[in-house]
Amino acid sequence: MDMRPTDERYMQRALDLAILGLGSARPNPVVGSVIVHDDRIIGEGWHQSYGGPHAEVHAVASVADHALLPHSTVYVTLEPCAHYGKTPPCADLLIEKKVGRVVVCNEDPNPLVDGGGIARIRAAGIPVTVGVLAEKGEWINRRFFTFMRKKRPYLVLKWAQTTDRFTAREDYSSKWISNSLSRKIVHKYRAEEQAIMIGSKTAAYDNPRLDIRDWTMISSNPVRIVIDRQNRLRSSHPGLHLFDGNAPTILYHCGEPAPQAETYTEVALPARDFIQEMMTDLHQRNIQSILVEGGSTLHQLLLQENLWDEMRVFTGRQSFGKGVAAAPVKGTVAGIQHLDGDQLTIYINDKTVPA
Repeated sequence: MDMRPTDERYMQRALDLAILGLGSARPNPVVGSVIVHDDRIIGEGWHQSYGGPHAEVHAVASVADHALLPHSTVYVTLEPCAHYGKTPPCADLLIEKKVGRVVVCNEDPNPLVDGGGIARIRAAGIPVTVGVLAEKGEWINRRFFTFMRKKRPYLVLKWAQTTDRFTAREDYSSKWISNSLSRKIVHKYRAEEQAIMIGSKTAAYDNPRLDIRDWTMISSNPVRIVIDRQNRLRSSHPGLHLFDGNAPTILYHCGEPAPQAETYTEVALPARDFIQEMMTDLHQRNIQSILVEGGSTLHQLLLQENLWDEMRVFTGRQSFGKGVAAAPVKGTVAGIQHLDGDQLTIYINDKTVPA
């Protein structure tokens, strides 16, 4: 790898820019780009929204004097695309501008790219360096890499628990274990993922909206996913917010296929290997990441299957003495935050993309 002393510094800037697209670029990966001439940044950009210009396009457009591009280095956090999708290939743009050098953080595992962009740029005689801050790049795009490599969504388990590790009372009531700051952060987490998943008990007892009303930086609500194996919610709780049509909703069950409703999508799956079949269906629907909000039974099931990547556990100040027990925590502690009396602990599955 032909790495230069300043490459990591400028790639870190590109990674910082990439994060700005989290939530708005999905289901595309987040990508940042920086253009440097004589150790000075002359252009930068990031992938701001799905279907919009890619990071390299924004970066090139921000350069005041394009005559400098043949003497400049382009830093980009993910391999420039080499295919026509919503936009033309970014590799062709860099070749057209005859940039002096390209530095790439990560190769793109998407089969439509998969080294093709780098090969095309090199074939045009432009030097390409690959792998600068690669682990950081994989972490930032862990949702995308998990989706491409494991053929399933990236799964974040989230719950609030009492000091004695209950998620609800015996009657399944749980409001409010966590405080208002913690709940606002949960809405931020919802906005960062493509979908939110719950089980039938959480749907019936909590009647959640599963929206991002407390986080206004992202305008569209995530897809809502409900697991109702016995297919009872439609008849027993027809007035649930989940069926109000305010966000795309998928209902998974083991019953007979039914005529599709106007406000949600029903998917009937075989009881055998239900969870794996659901993951396959979600992959086919291009759902790349899910915040799994509960309940405890669903969390434990996913843990048993080792179908999880992160846990985000909010511990409030209350204690119940008895109730619905929280799922066991696993993995490596990646961080602890104190939130006005609540504690948020983040765990990472040891098999998840390294931080």
